[in-house]
Order: sequence, then structure tokens, then C-alpha cells
Amino acid sequence: MHTTARRRPNPQRLTAAAAARGFTLIEVLIVVAIIAILSSIALPAYTAYIQRSKVPAGLDALQSYFTRMEQRFQDSGSYAKTVSGSDVCAIDVPSPVQNYTISCLLSGGGSGYTATATGSGTLNGYAYTINSSGTRATTAHPKGAPAGNCWSIRGASCDA
Repeated sequence: MHTTARRRPNPQRLTAAAAARGFTLIEVLIVVAIIAILSSIALPAYTAYIQRSKVPAGLDALQSYFTRMEQRFQDSGSYAKTVSGSDVCAIDVPSPVQNYTISCLLSGGGSGYTATATGSGTLNGYAYTINSSGTRATTAHPKGAPAGNCWSIRGASCDA
């Protein structure tokens, strides 16, 4: 009786065959699903981070404007100057400020003012003010303006 010995499979050959086969459709779909879940969490957080990073430019411009207006008041005793028969803020507002429009409104006949930085472009919906007393306020923020007198980058509550 003739018996043939069974040949054992070569492990190196199986590994090479499995490697040549590639990924299954299920494996690819699982990877795609994991990437989609991670990006749905990470992308909004990253976008908010980038947006918050643009806020300080307007706050710096307001603080600088406040300092210049106070220097003007120390020199002349007024925040106003007369141009074409009407009183306007004595110091011209800074221009351009990235993503902001800065404005100044006199009060009390030149004895006070309020400077405002209003967001534009990607910062539309943000607004900050500072007045002649140095009182800061967040008047508009996409996540809600805080109740206190402060500038808030994150919204809804004053930043520390």
C-alpha cells in the first residue's frame, strides 16, 4: 500500500500570501470610520482654537488706543478735537487692525468716550469696548457675552 506523506504548509509562504492579499473591505471601512469620528471631534475644537487666537489683536488695539487717549487727556484736558465744526475723538482710531474695525464715540462734551472693536470676517459677532474710565466690556460674543466688566475670549464668562 502506497501512502503519501502530507506536506506541511510553509509558514513563510503563508505570510507572503497574506501580505500580498492586502486589506479586507471591513478593515478599510473600520479605519475610515475611526478617522471620521476623530475628525468630527478634532475639527471643531481646532477651528475654535484658531478663532480664539485672532481675538487678542483687537483687544491689544483697544488697550493701546485707551493709553493714547489718556495721554491726550493729560496733555489737553479733553478727549475731543474739532474737525469741520464738530467734535470727534482726538486720536484717530487704529487702522487697519486684523479682523476688527475700531471706532470711537465721544460722550459728555469731550470729557468721556467709548472705543469699540467690532469683529469682521472670521470674527463677525465679536465686539469689545473700553471707555474713558478704563471699564472693559465684551458686548457681543458668539457664545454669549459675560455679565461682568471684562474682555472675554471664550465667551459667557470672564477670562482670568
